[in-house]
Amino acid sequence: MLHVLQSFYFNSILKKPLWVMGFIVILAIVLATQLGNLKIDASSDALTLEYDKDLDYFREVTKRYQSGNFLVITYKPDGDLLSDESLEHLKALRDELKILDGVSTVYSILDVPLLYSPKVSLSDISQGIKTLSHKGVDRQLAAKELSNSPIYKNMLLGPDGKTTAILLNLDVDEKFIRLVRERDALRLKASTGELPEDEVQRLMAVSEEFFVYRTQVAAKNYQRVQAVRAIVESYRDRAELFLGGTDMITADMVDFIRSDMVVFGVGILLLIIAILWFIFRHWQFVLLPMTSCFLSATIMLGLLAAIDWRLTVISSNFVALLLIIGLALTIHLIVRYWESAADQPEASNEWLVEQMVCLMIKPCVYTVLTTMVAFVSLVVSGIRPVIDFGWMMTLGLLISFVVAFLIIPSGLILLPKAAIKMSRDNSRAFTVVFSRFTERYGSVVIMSGLVAAVVSIIGVSYLKVENRFIDYFHSSTEIYQGMLVIDQQLGGTITLDIILDRSRQSKPESFGGVDSDEANPFGNEGDPFADNVDVEDPFADDPFADDDSISPDPYSSYWFTRAGLETISQLHHYLDNLPEVGKVQSLATAYQTASDLNGGQLNDFELAIVRRLLPDNITDFLITPYLASDLEQTRITMRIRETDPNLRRAELLDKIRHYVINDMGIPEDSVHITGLLVLYNNMLQSLFTSQILTIGAVFLGILMMFLVLFRSLYLSLIALAPNMLAALVVLGGMGLAGIPLDMMTITIAAIAVGIGVDDAIHYIYRFRNEFAKDKNYINTMHRSHASIGRSMYYTSVTVIMGFSILALSKFIPSIYFGLLTGLAMLAAIVASLTLLPKLMLLLQPLGRETD
Repeated sequence: MLHVLQSFYFNSILKKPLWVMGFIVILAIVLATQLGNLKIDASSDALTLEYDKDLDYFREVTKRYQSGNFLVITYKPDGDLLSDESLEHLKALRDELKILDGVSTVYSILDVPLLYSPKVSLSDISQGIKTLSHKGVDRQLAAKELSNSPIYKNMLLGPDGKTTAILLNLDVDEKFIRLVRERDALRLKASTGELPEDEVQRLMAVSEEFFVYRTQVAAKNYQRVQAVRAIVESYRDRAELFLGGTDMITADMVDFIRSDMVVFGVGILLLIIAILWFIFRHWQFVLLPMTSCFLSATIMLGLLAAIDWRLTVISSNFVALLLIIGLALTIHLIVRYWESAADQPEASNEWLVEQMVCLMIKPCVYTVLTTMVAFVSLVVSGIRPVIDFGWMMTLGLLISFVVAFLIIPSGLILLPKAAIKMSRDNSRAFTVVFSRFTERYGSVVIMSGLVAAVVSIIGVSYLKVENRFIDYFHSSTEIYQGMLVIDQQLGGTITLDIILDRSRQSKPESFGGVDSDEANPFGNEGDPFADNVDVEDPFADDPFADDDSISPDPYSSYWFTRAGLETISQLHHYLDNLPEVGKVQSLATAYQTASDLNGGQLNDFELAIVRRLLPDNITDFLITPYLASDLEQTRITMRIRETDPNLRRAELLDKIRHYVINDMGIPEDSVHITGLLVLYNNMLQSLFTSQILTIGAVFLGILMMFLVLFRSLYLSLIALAPNMLAALVVLGGMGLAGIPLDMMTITIAAIAVGIGVDDAIHYIYRFRNEFAKDKNYINTMHRSHASIGRSMYYTSVTVIMGFSILALSKFIPSIYFGLLTGLAMLAAIVASLTLLPKLMLLLQPLGRETD
């Protein structure tokens, strides 16, 4: 098979270079017409685990309590917040936001009921409550209430008394939730291999329907955020305003990805030109690699657009990586051509190209395959954007390899032969420095490698996954500034909910917080004035009574009894005193307020009356978001201060769960913790496992490739050594520097090994060929450094500088990714030019030397 392909390549491809060039260019032009359809996905699917049961429960709770996405606008006027001018300005802003499509409700200090300005009684509530918009409201009392009320404190007015918030509740998209839940349920079932044929068809249909619908929703959400931004911008003349919320973050992430793709693409193309000219000083050797890289990227992007395979914040870097790796591949080819031309200056272009291909095809095939193995290993991470990134790079590498072996040889045949002078090349002496150092100070090389390994292992023990989402962004971005203001002034950013269940079949006594005797002042003895419950009720069969057998009383719920509310209040108080927790909201807020307005705690009968008398606007604000009577379920919601440097999400969740179950005595199966914090924490906690799985998979895959290439386990393990050290160095460096693992940095070790192993393959392949000449390890090492060492030097410098371009990103993890991968590549090339040859000299895997 290999002979057939080789024959076809030399007799059909290289004999018609113009046709080959024309075909690739036309293919690129056709696919380039699809680039306008290239889409970016920054949805929750792109930031969560592949299969996460907590995500499904989160969507269920969102639908049940209508707690959809929201946008927050912080508003800090130049003057007094409660002055006529500021309130009119705020009112105009609110009114414009109200009419936006997709906004269900808007809450501001102008809209919320004022219960203490002045203080009202419970009997007054049903007659309507004034708001700050009403005339004659005492604004001093209103300011005091907004600052101190358990309802509004740290929600609508910040501690500074100057910063307020406008909360835009967005419509809950029930169709979106229905489609994604059905798709995820079928996906999970399919992963266990239990999906019948009809459900396989349904999975395909619902996946396609959801994909199309999600695209429409994403476009609407993006347009809504831009519309809000445009409105907010027009009010910045008299106030400081920031926009926050998940939809806003998603919209900005899309803009960041687009910006990064342009910056990385342009930056790396300019870098390619500079590096190629510096190395070769011939326009042919600049034009051809550039053309190959550009056509590869165009074909790959066009293909992604044509099949609607979307980029995420992780895979947005794939264009940069494709250009960098593609350039390294072309440099290997050009250097090999350069060497052949220098050795045979009279040879024809056709012969030189044939020699180049014959000598480089095998090592290049294996270097590309091992790099593909590295990216395929990312599939085991379980994180959707990392999985997509792995498959995209695998396909991209295949395209880069094919294009390079078509464009470079065809171009060299078509273009005039360059006059090559080896005297221009100063890298030979530079690479030989490493071989001389290794020969003279081999023990230092071994000891340095061991020390680096030990220090790196210590550093790996310090690796952590806890990181602040706010640290993903530059302090100059609106995401950062908005999150900072909301965190510090308005009660936190990331949501966390505690759901408490209680079955209707349960007995009415409390299961936590307070005994039922506390709700019944007569305890187990009973009310001495109560009616005899054993006496038959003469009105029990009242024909005019409502039929309660059909459905339970919608106002009847354990959680709205005194016992239930005391339980909620106990938990609410505990959460409110945790330093990481900002604003806490629950039925306890309404209970505390009602008791205060009543002048004392309410009994169960009074609570039932109050609930029936509450007007709809207060019920919707204080009761409905926290109570599902039909399910005997209550919800305590809070916002976590993301900017808290001491935030440890996993520890916080464990601490809260332990308190609810062990200290309050609530059964474990009645407690559910959900929210964005849980989903984000699940992803973070999976990173350690993902890191181990990806590194394990890449080393196992590459070892198998080495066994096929070198036919020697001994030599294969030697080849892995410098790359294992490079992976350890970068992970250990992250641990010692306090850089946490995230969705991007977990890919570094696998990528560094996949790319760095190219040097080991090329070096050992050349070393084995050179060793056959005189069976002398020392001489072979020097010759290998002086020949293939040049390519390794050029490609490594190219890769390191290419990854440094990522430092221009607006996304901090991309910066870390670029710089740390560059560090890994530096460690890999140094190890390949020192540790690898020393191991070859020391262990002599090719057999003994001849005298």
